[in-house]
Amino acid sequence: MRRFRRNAAVSFVLVVVCLDVLGFGLIIPILPKLVEELMGGDVPGASKIYGWLTALYFLMQFLFAPILGSLSDRLGRRPVILLALLGSAADYLFLALAPTVGWFFLGRAISGLTGASVTAAMAYVADVTPPEKRAQSFGLIGAMFGLGFVAGPALGGVLGDVSLRLPFLAAAGLTFLNWIYGLLVMPESLPPERRRPAPWGQAHPLGAILALRDNPKTRRLGLAYFLIFMGQMSLNSVWVLYAGYRYGWSVAEIGLSLAVFGVMAMIVKGGVVRVVIPWLGEAGALRWGLIITALSYAGYGLAARGWMVYLILVLGSLGGVASPALQGLVSRTTPPNRQGSLQGAISSLGSLAGILAPPLATWLYAYFISDRAFVHAPGAPIFFGAGLHVAALLLAGRALRGGSGAPSERGE
Repeated sequence: MRRFRRNAAVSFVLVVVCLDVLGFGLIIPILPKLVEELMGGDVPGASKIYGWLTALYFLMQFLFAPILGSLSDRLGRRPVILLALLGSAADYLFLALAPTVGWFFLGRAISGLTGASVTAAMAYVADVTPPEKRAQSFGLIGAMFGLGFVAGPALGGVLGDVSLRLPFLAAAGLTFLNWIYGLLVMPESLPPERRRPAPWGQAHPLGAILALRDNPKTRRLGLAYFLIFMGQMSLNSVWVLYAGYRYGWSVAEIGLSLAVFGVMAMIVKGGVVRVVIPWLGEAGALRWGLIITALSYAGYGLAARGWMVYLILVLGSLGGVASPALQGLVSRTTPPNRQGSLQGAISSLGSLAGILAPPLATWLYAYFISDRAFVHAPGAPIFFGAGLHVAALLLAGRALRGGSGAPSERGE
């Protein structure tokens, strides 16, 4: 019975992550149109507002992920996850009714705050999973990201055809049902004896990230995670622009490519990871995953025909084993009563990449397709992403040569 409840709780956490990504993804096809509608058809102005709304979401995650992580170390994972879920459901309802663009800024700020619940969800999985199996569990979380990324835009597009407000109502209902399920089923994963007072000096982004310095291995692996996410965001930020410019793809064709990206992420992180990591080990999976990803990014930037992208995508998706392997390695360097703070710091690094990478990548893209560029290279930001993965490979290799970095038994 206890094992059943634990499995049910892990399944709940996976659904939490899926719904979080789904909620972010469902607004991709509708929010620009909704903002444009609220601004009276001002397309250029709406585009700028949409960019600021996206940046605000990541900024709030950057600021609040460490706070929620530290709170989960002090109060337990369950109350933090449930409170964030309830807040997300209320926020989706708020966004469905928001009458002006100003209200949308408030709503997206709340979305970023409550979306930081992924921090506590990651810590929950680390609590209930043996260290040697954490990479596979983090892989399942990655699969949920893929599922949410596929289902979110698809659901948003279908419901948005009926009403631009309907996707928010659907997300509110799903999230509220998930909250009820968690309230009834999810047990606490962090017993009282393994908790610690909230270290408020580390419960902000800078403090949480600086705390990674305490362990050289954790610091280097954390920086490698930042570089990986910067590389991924560099590709994501320009993909729609790049595919339309380079291959002349329509919106539907670009949407199809994004769906294939999401499906392959689900397959690799939900299935392949469970085979590859026990075979190669976490360190081996991380190295090979980063090599494959760097090569695939270079391939995207060089592909002269659109059909080549799909061939590269299928092979390059195998590089998705790197992220769960890295998360498994990082979690091993940290004691149980600091998993929340660790995941908060890692989430802040990812959010920081989400803030920095889009303007940098789009600037590179704009420059290298302009007449001012010394060479015409629309794939420049994607090559930049490949370089970041190579840098992450070198940094991770140094970390893995630097000793075990294992946490003490007392969690000190």
